[in-house]
Amino acid sequence: MKIDEIDKRILRHLQQDSKKTNKEIANDLGLSVTAVYERIRKLEREGIISKYVALLNPEKIEKGFMVLCQIKLIQHKKDFLTKFEKEITSLPEVIECLHVSGDYDYILKVLVKDMDAYREFMVTKLTSLDHIGSTKSIFTINKVKQSTVISL
Repeated sequence: MKIDEIDKRILRHLQQDSKKTNKEIANDLGLSVTAVYERIRKLEREGIISKYVALLNPEKIEKGFMVLCQIKLIQHKKDFLTKFEKEITSLPEVIECLHVSGDYDYILKVLVKDMDAYREFMVTKLTSLDHIGSTKSIFTINKVKQSTVISL
């Protein structure tokens, strides 16, 4: 699907605030509400808009300690990768898991309350997974930039 400039402007609005009404977007773009509605539905059908979510403030819900955890598996057999990926998706502390190139195989973005909670996560959950050869934890000091907006 080809995205035109109007679609991009609609997507910018929705990325900034997905609760904006079709009427608010239509007024800003000088379009009819129906035209905006139809374009949004088309963007959803084509999978360009995959879902709508509420973004939470981790500090407000006692999940303000962010750790980037690098994982190296003992082997790179397909069944090892598949099993690890299946198991890691069941851990609620892991909010992102990326299969990467380089010295490590995966990078996990982990949110927990504090260092004690991270230690508990490592000892009782992460290290109990099969096929992990080594881990390296990187503790974040400050978020310089965090965005969910994709440049169009």
